[in-house]
Amino acid sequence: MLILLAKGLICTATASRRRFTLQITAPTLGVATATFLASAVEFVEAFTIVLAMGLTRSWRAAALGTVTALVALTAVTAIAGLALINWISESLLQLVIGTLLLIFGLQWLRKAILRSAGLQALHNEEEVFSQEQAAAGRAEHEMRLGLDWFAFVVSFKGVFLEGLEVVFIVITFGLAATRTDPNGMLVAIASAIVAGVVVLMGGVIAHRPLSSVPENAMKYAVGLLLSTFGTFWAVEGLGYFSTGGSLQWPGGEGAILGLLLASFVLSRLAVVGLRQLSGVNQPIRERVES
Repeated sequence: MLILLAKGLICTATASRRRFTLQITAPTLGVATATFLASAVEFVEAFTIVLAMGLTRSWRAAALGTVTALVALTAVTAIAGLALINWISESLLQLVIGTLLLIFGLQWLRKAILRSAGLQALHNEEEVFSQEQAAAGRAEHEMRLGLDWFAFVVSFKGVFLEGLEVVFIVITFGLAATRTDPNGMLVAIASAIVAGVVVLMGGVIAHRPLSSVPENAMKYAVGLLLSTFGTFWAVEGLGYFSTGGSLQWPGGEGAILGLLLASFVLSRLAVVGLRQLSGVNQPIRERVES
C-alpha cells in the first residue's frame, strides 16, 4: 500500500503520459542495487522485531502494529514526495538529495569500517531477537482496544522507524535518478518491493530471525553506494549557487564508477590503518550493534 501510493503520487506528477522505456545504465543499476540492499537490511531488522513480538506476545497485536505503521508511512511518503517535486528546483533537489545521501551513507560506511577493523561489534540478528523476546517477556500485559499494547507499540515503532529509512532511500534515489532516467522512481520502488518480498518470504519459510543474511557485508556495500551517489549528486547540485543549473562531472555518469572505486579503496585503507593502530585482528562478536 505504501509503495503503491508513493508510486502513484510521485510518478503521476513527474512522468505521466511518458512511454515506459527502461534504460539499463550504470546509474540505473546502481540505484537498483543500492535501493535493494538498503531496503533489505531495514526489512530484516523490522521483521526481527515483529517476529519477536508475535512469538512472545500476540500475533494479532504485532500484525496490527505493522499495518498501522505502514499507513503512517504512506502519508509521510505522499507528503514528502509531492513537496520535493513541487517546491524545489532540479539543481537544488540534487544538492539536497546528494547531501542527505552522503551524510546517511557516511554513517553506514563509518560503522562498516569500524566493524571490519574489529573496533565495533558485528550486528547479530539472533541476539537482537533474543533481546526483544526478553524485553517482551518482562513487560506487563496491558490490554488496550482489545490488543496487547506492548506488542502493538513495539511492532509499530520498529516498522515505522525502519520503514522511514526505506522511504528516505526510495524517494531520494528515485527522484535523483529521474533526472537521467524517466523511470528512475519506478526502478527504486520496484527494488524496494523486491527486497521486501524476498525478506518476507525468507522469514516466513525460516520462521526465525534471518541471521544467515550477510547483513554486515550488505551494510558495507550500501554505505559505499550511498556515499558514492551522494557525492556525485551533491557536487552536481552545487551549480545551483552559480548558474542555477547542474554542474557536470568529467566523464559524465562514468564518474560514478570512479567515485565508487575511490570510496572502496579509501575505506579499505582506513580498515588496515585502524587495525594496525589498535592491534585488533578479529571482529568483535559479543555485543549487538545496529
